Amino acid sequence: MTSLTRMAVGAVALSFSLAASAQLIIYPADGQSPEKQQQDQAECQLWATQNTGIDPVTVAQTPPQQTSSVGGGERVRGAAGGAVGGLAIGAIAGNAGKGAAIGAVVGTMAGGRHARQNQAAEQQYDQYQREEMMDTWNRAVGTCMSARGYTVG
Repeated sequence: MTSLTRMAVGAVALSFSLAASAQLIIYPADGQSPEKQQQDQAECQLWATQNTGIDPVTVAQTPPQQTSSVGGGERVRGAAGGAVGGLAIGAIAGNAGKGAAIGAVVGTMAGGRHARQNQAAEQQYDQYQREEMMDTWNRAVGTCMSARGYTVG
């Protein structure tokens, strides 16, 4: 292996080690030296990236999806629905305009709550996707290391 290739493999290993070290425990079951283990791990991490299409550095550096703080129209729909409901109740009580206004305020608050719930759900799903990608990548690294005579836990 040329020195340039060794440096490249070392750089890849260093960049991946932070992402992978917390997930995999690798034991040199065939008496491999620490240097051999580092080389094998770097090569397996590169193999895992190429074969899964997942780059853990990119996954770690990609910011979570930004969602609108206003929501996807939940507040507007809540205000409209509340105004219609308030209009009906206000008409029965004798003041349709006041009922519609109160309904719109209550509907806006309910719509805001729905917007926050939707935003939290989107963030949880984004985190779930990231974890699934890293699990897939770690399984690939573990499979490669197992094939090279390491015990992976």
